[in-house]
Amino acid sequence: MIKKVAILGGGTAGWLAANHLGHALSATDIEVTLIESEDVPSIGVGEGTVPFIKDTLQKFGICEVDLLLGCDATFKQGIKFTNWMDKTRHGECNHYYHPFESPYPNEFDVTNYMLGEGSELRFDDVTIQSAVCELGLAPKLVSSAPYQGVLNYAYHFDAAKFALLLARNAKERFNVKHLKATVENVQLDDTGNVKAVTSVNGDTLAFDFFVDCTGFASLLIDKALNVPFVSKADELLTDKALVKQVPLNPKQGIFPYTKATAHQAGWIWDIPLTTRRGTGFVYASEFMSEDDAHRKYARYLNLDADKLDVRKINMEVGYREVSWYKNCVCLGLAQGFLEPLEATSILLTDFTADLLAKNFPKNQSDADVMRDDFNKAVTYAWDRTTDFIKLHYCISDRQDSDFWLKNQSLAHSSEELKTRLAKFKIRPPHRQDFFSRFDLFDEKNYLYVLYGMRYPTSKPHCSEQEVKLSRELLARNKEMLSMAQEKLLLTSEWLTKLKQAVR
Repeated sequence: MIKKVAILGGGTAGWLAANHLGHALSATDIEVTLIESEDVPSIGVGEGTVPFIKDTLQKFGICEVDLLLGCDATFKQGIKFTNWMDKTRHGECNHYYHPFESPYPNEFDVTNYMLGEGSELRFDDVTIQSAVCELGLAPKLVSSAPYQGVLNYAYHFDAAKFALLLARNAKERFNVKHLKATVENVQLDDTGNVKAVTSVNGDTLAFDFFVDCTGFASLLIDKALNVPFVSKADELLTDKALVKQVPLNPKQGIFPYTKATAHQAGWIWDIPLTTRRGTGFVYASEFMSEDDAHRKYARYLNLDADKLDVRKINMEVGYREVSWYKNCVCLGLAQGFLEPLEATSILLTDFTADLLAKNFPKNQSDADVMRDDFNKAVTYAWDRTTDFIKLHYCISDRQDSDFWLKNQSLAHSSEELKTRLAKFKIRPPHRQDFFSRFDLFDEKNYLYVLYGMRYPTSKPHCSEQEVKLSRELLARNKEMLSMAQEKLLLTSEWLTKLKQAVR
């Protein structure tokens, strides 16, 4: 029987796992312990999320006010992609939004109209959210209920403070035990299962089931169990990041979206918190030297390159061949890493931890039954998420560098992505193209990216009735935007009023 579960490693991944398992196992006699080293710092750059996180936090019983105030959090209503297309064709600082609102106004699909009669319109104008973002407005009214808003949203937050919030909740609400110890060795039994870990102090800590959240070190899944790593470096070319936290620009206010600004060999993220901005310069070392990256990053931040102090992160892009092996499941950076476009890191960790909690075995024979389906689902989610990230690069029409030209080749892309893109040249994406519930990004996400970047789908047939209704719905968006401007506060003003109300 499985009676004792160890989560090795803290941070966002470890404490997400602790809450998911604590919630699922709270009515059982299974004991969950998180073992955290004081000597290993968290990577701490996962500061963006997608709306999926709201369901998770509500399930955990975490108060939204505690998240907003305790984690320096701001609202994220989508991503603004700047310069992901050819400047000579689409202009300097061309941009499009991938907002979180559905692209179906009043549940009606206007895509055919947008690609035909309305082809001169911006595709993200199917919703008012991109305009709301440009205006800097919050997605919630002052009177909105927790986790509810006029528009869909997620969060930006301080990753270290978010981990502390999760830790407190797991310990207080779900009785997860917390042990400070630096693990030095791993002991396997005769069947190859993890039997125990040994700390630097000589303590032997035995458990029945292990969750590896040890980050890039991957102490269990890699060092002890030797599960192979599946590289995606041929598909996703960026492999380095320079990271720096900078002060907020008071003239900008707090913009309620993530900025993703492309450059010759990658892109720059820019995430506003209430206390600072988190920024990162992502690039492919095959196409840009570290010195050039440093200079371009400094220019973006409007800082002196000689005085720019940054953290450097090597990004090994890919994932474990299986996430559940023997009596160990890996999560977070131990499981894998895709470059931080579209906030996939926390999403994949949250998804996998939730799936594990819903399929947690009572004994080894249960584990043998559950493991294969779990691994198939997780691998599918990683593969399709890789496809979605690749999509942003391969459909770009930028011609200004070898990086962008190489990205446009589908030679190393999955057969699924090739098939989908061939299909989407004939007609727009439909829901049935994304048949699995493990497609974490579906046709709605593809619509925004494909047509934000002017993907050449054949002009579809559009009936007179469809044209008429589409025009009416899009005209209604103008009225809705006017109402939003009257009722919604600036993001910074909304957050200030929340602090005042709490005080």
